[in-house]
Amino acid sequence: MRIVCVAGARPNYMKIKPVMDALEARGAEVVLVHTGQHYDAAMSDVFFEDLRIRRPDHFLQVGSGSHAVQTGRVMAAFEPLLEELRPEAVVVVGDVNSTLGCALVTAKGGALLGHVEAGLRSRDWEMPEEVNRVVTDRVSDYLFAPSPDAVANLRAEGYRTDQIHLVGNVMVDTLLANLDRALASDVLGRLGLARGEYALVTLHRPANVDDPAALGTLLAALDDLSRECPIVLPAHPRAAAQLRSSGMSERVRVIPPAGYLDFVALQASARMVLTDSGGVQEETTVLGVPCLTLRDNTERPITLTEGTNQLVGRDRERIVKTALSVLAAPPPGRCPALWDGRAGERIAAVLM
Repeated sequence: MRIVCVAGARPNYMKIKPVMDALEARGAEVVLVHTGQHYDAAMSDVFFEDLRIRRPDHFLQVGSGSHAVQTGRVMAAFEPLLEELRPEAVVVVGDVNSTLGCALVTAKGGALLGHVEAGLRSRDWEMPEEVNRVVTDRVSDYLFAPSPDAVANLRAEGYRTDQIHLVGNVMVDTLLANLDRALASDVLGRLGLARGEYALVTLHRPANVDDPAALGTLLAALDDLSRECPIVLPAHPRAAAQLRSSGMSERVRVIPPAGYLDFVALQASARMVLTDSGGVQEETTVLGVPCLTLRDNTERPITLTEGTNQLVGRDRERIVKTALSVLAAPPPGRCPALWDGRAGERIAAVLM
């Protein structure tokens, strides 16, 4: 059985690896296609090395561009490859433009389509990822949901029961498989950090970093918080320059972007994490580290009800007040059922 697995951007790599491993363990011929949506070493190569993902069988080199341009390039490059490979099934993961582009081509090309992380909903149509995930679910044959809330969303939207499979979280598979290696990292020593004595921040969503008013509010909140707890923020040099020009405090320490293992180590040792990333909400929940999400909504509400995450939006006073409360009394760790490191196996069992 030939199955094409698609990855294109940094969040995809952690999600596709356990699916590939489980399918190959069951005897499938797995063809790995890298669309090249993220293509530089810091966003791609280091993650393949850290996660021990084999070299892609096909690299589409679509590069950057607007949403329409990037999605169109993915479709134009993937269509002839799909016709050549003629797989029984294609597996796409997450909600990036590569996910949507390859899903649309597959739906029109005749192969069965499986979507990993199906059913996640923020209900925020200003997020391009929400459009991607909703459309990808609509054209998929297999809907692999990471949590009961995702299953409920799919049922409410009218999907057939036989399409929906509650499998757990593939991000957790990768995290648990690599946790010992991550904790052995010397990244804290290299950066001169001490365990439990800093807050880790990640910012990347356009609603936060492309809107000067929103970014200014967030940076002011980080400045306030940095008076109480040292803050570390990984960022590319270009992004760091943008943050500085937007008025970021010198007390917020900007460090180079981290590979997967180093970043997990930084999360695990942080006193608290502030983020706008969906994956970080999940990883901090598994690691038992308090997380404040700098958004007004999340497509991963289970991290609020059964994890360590809290939504704090982009209000300066609310962010600081909640952060100080968490520093004074960290919430207890909680982790959802089926986030046990076996989601990839469950997906492979359905497909095979």
